[in-house]
Amino acid sequence: MARAGIDAIVDEGLGNSSYLVDLGDGRALALDPSRHPGGYLARAEQRGLTIAYTVETHLHADFVSGSRELAALGAQVVAPSAAGLEYPARGLDHGDEIDLGGLTLRALATPGHTPEHLSYLLLDGTEPAALFSGGSLLVGAVARTDLIDPNQTEPLARELWRSLRTTVLTLPDDLAVYPTHGAGSFCSAPAGGERVTTIGREKASNPLLAAADEDAFVKLLLEGLGSYPPYFLRLRDVNRRGPHVYGPGPAHLPLLDVASVDTLVRDGAWIIDARAIERFAADHIAGSISIALRDVFATWLGWLVPDDVPLVFVVDDDQDDDLLVREARKVGYERIAGALAGGIDAWRAAGRPLARTGLVDAASATGPFVDVRQHSEFAAGHIPEARHAELGAIASGAIAVPSGSVVMCGHGERAMSAASMLERHQHDANVRVLVGGPDEWAAGHGTSLVRA
Repeated sequence: MARAGIDAIVDEGLGNSSYLVDLGDGRALALDPSRHPGGYLARAEQRGLTIAYTVETHLHADFVSGSRELAALGAQVVAPSAAGLEYPARGLDHGDEIDLGGLTLRALATPGHTPEHLSYLLLDGTEPAALFSGGSLLVGAVARTDLIDPNQTEPLARELWRSLRTTVLTLPDDLAVYPTHGAGSFCSAPAGGERVTTIGREKASNPLLAAADEDAFVKLLLEGLGSYPPYFLRLRDVNRRGPHVYGPGPAHLPLLDVASVDTLVRDGAWIIDARAIERFAADHIAGSISIALRDVFATWLGWLVPDDVPLVFVVDDDQDDDLLVREARKVGYERIAGALAGGIDAWRAAGRPLARTGLVDAASATGPFVDVRQHSEFAAGHIPEARHAELGAIASGAIAVPSGSVVMCGHGERAMSAASMLERHQHDANVRVLVGGPDEWAAGHGTSLVRA
């Protein structure tokens, strides 16, 4: 399915793909790049290419764009005119083309996911070679339309139906389609597992495209929309204004002594503990939030933590500080104060109190259970009589749970995040965290899960 000359650069945590396109003359085009330019520059260098263009399909809500970073290194930014970028860019409207030297990039207006959305048809001479569909047509899905304003959700869904029918699905059936959003993306409704498709395959198998008419499509789409991180509501404006440029070098995470951390916390800083959940359970700073450093770190940081406070991180020596900072910046966190020097051992050595959170094995755990997975996950199978409260809802502080509850998710990481939020908001929470998920519990107890 992958076309020679088109490299996908996949962010597994956000569930997105960006692309580096070899233009055949020593130049390359980056499409929907994420904030840190290092991966694109490295891929271009491997191929002996220089990135000449950086192209945006829409104002992204789920990550900070890397186009301004690439522009600082010499690339021309190309974006929808209607995006209203406040930094230098070449704005395109429907039907506008860019001559890439043998290849042509044609803008196709595909509003729906966002009002300004463009897809891009890559032409080799006069022949369609690829469609970069951004957040319009996805693999087995389409992108959600509820990220702008509740009053626009249905009108945008109707625009999406029309743009797909009149602009996208009229393209050749064998045309390769390269979406930006995919498996794991909260912009997808719903998300599938594959990342590249064809027009014909989507006509034949996409359940949303099988809707009988516009009204049926809208109903099916809107019924499938789940919750999404609150940071989605602020990043469109960040990307419109143009984010701060840090450059391609490694990020610096200052080291902070215990006294400095005390001062920062008194002034409103949040402590984010990025260690593995077993390490957090054994010892952690009271009031700190557990978000284990993993592929989805950025998503949950953006979901749980305000972006207008300084952040202090607790990490282990073997964790990647540069990755941690890049993940935080990717979702718009600029106020990164630093990391506790010496980690949790330094806090202990300074005589400061430490908190603990109990872990319980799935095979032996008894309730009451609080399941913090997404609604769709809970509906697919949960422990009988488990209470459901999504992690994002617990983060608001509006949900209290009975003392002694066992908090659970699919593996343990989200449950530990929830437990830490409960400990922060509800000081008598006294919760434990299930190691494992509902399948392990069911296997250990010889019973079945409840569905729906």
